[in-house]
Amino acid sequence: MTPYLSIERVGIVFPFTRKAGEADPPPVLTDVSLKIERGEFVSIIGHSGCGKSTLLNIVAGLLTASSGVVLLENEVVDTPGPERAVVFQNHSLLPWLTVYENVAIAVDKVMGEKPKRERAAWIMDRLRLVHMDEAKDKRPAEISGGMKQRVGIARALAMEPKVLLMDEPFGALDALTRARLQDSLMEIHSTLGNTVIMITHDVDEAVLLSDRIVMMTSGPAATIGQVLEVKLPRPRKRLELADDPDYMHCRAQVLKFLHEYDTAGLKEAV
Repeated sequence: MTPYLSIERVGIVFPFTRKAGEADPPPVLTDVSLKIERGEFVSIIGHSGCGKSTLLNIVAGLLTASSGVVLLENEVVDTPGPERAVVFQNHSLLPWLTVYENVAIAVDKVMGEKPKRERAAWIMDRLRLVHMDEAKDKRPAEISGGMKQRVGIARALAMEPKVLLMDEPFGALDALTRARLQDSLMEIHSTLGNTVIMITHDVDEAVLLSDRIVMMTSGPAATIGQVLEVKLPRPRKRLELADDPDYMHCRAQVLKFLHEYDTAGLKEAV
């Protein structure tokens, strides 16, 4: 069967990284291949500088690969499109617009041909999905960081993306807010069945949320070092998983991989 999303031997080189005396700069990514099925939740984890965000931006169409190709439903991905919505660590809300109006920007862009009443109902539906409907008339300065990120997620979901791309979406939040949003994301994924690719540095977050965890080798010339399947049943409850042996095994596997590449990076630096 043809995979829903296919990353095929993708590599990228940034010419501006060439150092004096070098014929060619080293690649940031090399020979990255991954097949993702519809509805999967995949996390990508690795040390800083391993090209996680670069890979996400290639799938988003924000960067063009130097080699290889990305296919979504067998169509080449080479430009941005509403079928691939991105949620960044920075919520990027427009401060002069209300919560409702920030989501409306995306809806008007992709559903402009639909009646205004239908678009309004859709906006409110997405806000209810992230539990922000009661704050629809507030501006970003009037809501918390976690609430702002909820609005960013609602805006992305309002475009009905085939793939939701998330670049450390909870990285700037405190632990309690982060936990609440992780729970909300699991609820959303269960409800909508979106295909999700998320960049994270948090091992526990990756194990809690993911169907598979993609572990990247250290850069330059980073690639996929290991893919771990997380077979924990859904729905998942964080408190119930705290002492679960399968959860602990997955966590240990990721930590072991990261430690090995951290040690290898230190040896190279010396």
